[in-house]
Amino acid sequence: MNMSKELKKDCLPKLQGRYARRNREGKSRMLDELCEDYKYERKYAIKLLRGGLPAPTGRVHPGPERQYEVVEPVVRQIWLTAEQPCGKRLEPVLRQWLPYYEERYGELSGRQRNLIRHISAATLDRLLAAARARHSGRGRGGTKPGSLLRSEIPIRTGTWDLSRPGYLEADSVAHCGTSLAGSFIWSLTYTDILSGWTEGGAVWNKGSAGVLRATREVEERLPFALLGFDSDNGGEFLNHHLWAYMRERKLAVEFTRSRPYHSDDNAHVEQKNWTWARQLLGYGRLEDPELVAPISALYRDVWAPWQNFFLPCLKLERKWRQGSHWRKRYELPRTAYERLCEPGLLRPKQRRQLRERYETLDPFDLKDELEQKLKQILKLKPS
Repeated sequence: MNMSKELKKDCLPKLQGRYARRNREGKSRMLDELCEDYKYERKYAIKLLRGGLPAPTGRVHPGPERQYEVVEPVVRQIWLTAEQPCGKRLEPVLRQWLPYYEERYGELSGRQRNLIRHISAATLDRLLAAARARHSGRGRGGTKPGSLLRSEIPIRTGTWDLSRPGYLEADSVAHCGTSLAGSFIWSLTYTDILSGWTEGGAVWNKGSAGVLRATREVEERLPFALLGFDSDNGGEFLNHHLWAYMRERKLAVEFTRSRPYHSDDNAHVEQKNWTWARQLLGYGRLEDPELVAPISALYRDVWAPWQNFFLPCLKLERKWRQGSHWRKRYELPRTAYERLCEPGLLRPKQRRQLRERYETLDPFDLKDELEQKLKQILKLKPS
């Protein structure tokens, strides 16, 4: 039976005095008696007799006082609007989005701004643990080998010159639901390896003409020149139309393909398939050709600027082998826009145009437009 509060209050000061006056053997005997009488752990009994246990304060958790709960609603709102990023990616989002938040929802106090400015990624994950639990099928892959140009398009065995942007990886995502039979919509994703700048489009049945048209439109929107193009071995990319488009120009684009059945060769674009297609449109089947135009407009007008200008991504800095494990170190999370604005990557005119476009955007306005366009798409989608 544990010592009651009244007994602790009356007897504990006397026991602590006796314990302080005794030698090593005497203290050991007192601890043995206390543990035997009250079933205490020995370490707890030592702290009790030394007077080292703090007086009860009514708090229900250890550690320092919780100070970040006052900004939890602000953090949660930005986190939900930014599509629930992890703490490492949310940390720079908070700093970038805070002026837009105050413009929409009202000014914050100086203490709230200071807390948000200094909050760590680990604290953000702990603060949002309950919200993440409240806001919680895989699809089929549809890549089939394209045999027409496999002998002419080389496999990318080395690395490109990644000191400048313009080298794209391309991939496709099937919105087929649980069956690849019949006709349905495909999403196309194009990612710049250096900056992470990503564009997308939608096509019907991934025909060569539709893929070429989507690729042309994406190239027109890029803030840099297209220098290299790498895809998997799917027939939607390995066709004569796209091959001629890349080669028959004043400065030919280097066209390569990955090794068959090695998805890691296109790792930069493969990791975008979730945020660019699945997170936005899910794993359901889209089999209405009238949805191609609104989905492409959604990618072009809302999803691309929102992702490229306002949502930071992690980029591998280096990796090394330590024993039997690979160790990886990543750069600090930054947006594709911030990476492209580094000196020497873009011409002054390109950088100025990119900055002018950024100054016209607001992440909360883009999120509202995203929700409106998604509702229109869902109205056209058959139930």
